Amino acid sequence: MSKKTRNIIIAVAVLLVLVVGTLLVWNHFKPAAQVGAKAIALEVVHGDGSKKSFSIRTDAENLRGALEQEEGLISGSESDYGLYVETVDGETANMDNQEWWCFTKGGEMLMTGVDDTMIADGEQYEATFTVGW
Repeated sequence: MSKKTRNIIIAVAVLLVLVVGTLLVWNHFKPAAQVGAKAIALEVVHGDGSKKSFSIRTDAENLRGALEQEEGLISGSESDYGLYVETVDGETANMDNQEWWCFTKGGEMLMTGVDDTMIADGEQYEATFTVGW
């Protein structure tokens, strides 16, 4: 075996070890759903500006589970990205009028849908009726 071939094999082995190590570290530190009884808060801001607060106790892992399945607060249609929320607390947004529900956590817009938003005890969420893209 030539020196060049041996060096290539060593480089590939080192790269493989680095990739596997990175994946293991990421898997260990990735945000996980909190299992067990959790209490979260949801403030709904309706189209007329009125607000309604909900205290929710749940064993759900994600926001959809807590709001749809356990509380019946949201509904919508399935999409390639999960549930597209159309109705919150009985008020339905009309896409034809550029109406939609904006979900935030502690005032910051969520970067994931309700299916992919993992929840933890003590978190505060907001659902705001929004007009305009």
